[in-house]
Amino acid sequence: MKTEISPQSKLCSKCNAVLVCGSTSDGESCWCFAYPAIMTVDLQQDCLCADCLSKAMQEKVTEFIHTSTQQEIIAVARNYRGNDKLIQGIDYSIENNKHVFTQWYHLKRGSCCGNGCKNCPY
Repeated sequence: MKTEISPQSKLCSKCNAVLVCGSTSDGESCWCFAYPAIMTVDLQQDCLCADCLSKAMQEKVTEFIHTSTQQEIIAVARNYRGNDKLIQGIDYSIENNKHVFTQWYHLKRGSCCGNGCKNCPY
């Protein structure tokens, strides 16, 4: 039997914006679990709103890609293959009204599609 916990309102620990945690007592994850789990847990910091988390994750993904070997990155990115929920700023950006996949997205995809993509790491 699924026991719901009413959504919990919190304040973003960075900007103080109101956010709602979507976790439930039966283990369903909050919206924030769609982001790659590559940030170090900071026990002094509580949840971040979508804007602050997105910015922090963009910085962490970029740092991770630039400081790790391609094999290390692919090993982590492999865990996110098949996740159809794309995150703007992490998986793609919008340039001239077009979706442009990021290097992280291509690494998560696992191979080159042969279309000469802008951010292809292969």
